[in-house]
Amino acid sequence: MTTADLEQVGEELASGGEPQAKEIAGKSPMRIAMGRLRRDKVAVVSGAIVLLLIVLGLLAPVICNLWGIYPDNSDPASPRPSEVLDFDTYPLFGPPYHPFTWAHPLGLAPGTGYDNLARLLYGLRTSLGVAVAATVVSTVVGVTVGLVAGFARGWLDRVISFVIDLFLSFPFLLGALSLAPIVTSRFSTDVEALSRAQLIALVSVLVVFGWMGLARLIRGQVLSLREREFVQAAQVMGVPTRRILFKELLPNLVAPIVVATSLALPAFVAAEAGLSFLGIGLTGTPSLGQTINRAVDAYEKYPLYLWTPVVTVMVLVLALNLLGDSIRDAFDPKTRR
Repeated sequence: MTTADLEQVGEELASGGEPQAKEIAGKSPMRIAMGRLRRDKVAVVSGAIVLLLIVLGLLAPVICNLWGIYPDNSDPASPRPSEVLDFDTYPLFGPPYHPFTWAHPLGLAPGTGYDNLARLLYGLRTSLGVAVAATVVSTVVGVTVGLVAGFARGWLDRVISFVIDLFLSFPFLLGALSLAPIVTSRFSTDVEALSRAQLIALVSVLVVFGWMGLARLIRGQVLSLREREFVQAAQVMGVPTRRILFKELLPNLVAPIVVATSLALPAFVAAEAGLSFLGIGLTGTPSLGQTINRAVDAYEKYPLYLWTPVVTVMVLVLALNLLGDSIRDAFDPKTRR
């Protein structure tokens, strides 16, 4: 006890009263983890960067309308390529051959005249949307399969484990390469249908090859938890299996699920950018990988066109990874941070 506490106890005893015990407030593991995150400077900075990029992506249409810029020439008010490009297909104003202008702070795309800032904002919106959708669906699939596999015994556990190992052995890039031509040939006559089909196909590929790691992690955790007293007591009382899985076991798996999700999101962002860069992801919808793919040919004369989306992907993935590491440390009861 401190000196102030001792003096307070002495005053209470001198006045004829009894010393009052301080009320001890308990904290849940979630509150402890959130407190650690708030004290972690790396988590705060990386979280602020991620939040800023998410807001920029969500407000892409609003920002573009206020700025008067367009990601393509589908809007009647957008300038035609002949109005902003010279005969060499490079912009008539702004970089690389003209001074900086606030009208197009990142310049115009060679060959098309699209505004690079607008493409970046819409690409950020698309890449984050694909990554979030793939993360949510793969998390739901992985958690469900892991719960069933870990709680089941006998042949069902062996079958599910075999399916997990089978998907892990299949090359991710080969599956994406084989799916892209099928989608393109099926919807090649309708541009809007092709864009939707590519988006659905990309999310599906990321989900199909992204749920196995979480499923194995959850299975291992459930194998340990199913021998605990509270699970055995629930079985003896006749509690239905579904209630045991989702009411008894699932709340005890929040920490590994949150950590796995925080680390899967940057992986999906990088995967989407990589697939779009290779031309097997999104082709009709602006994305960061698609912008990088188009900027490679113009790098020698116009490096800003390439470096802008590359740096954006690097900052986003780095911030997400650092935030994921901080979340993992915050939820780890053995950490000293």
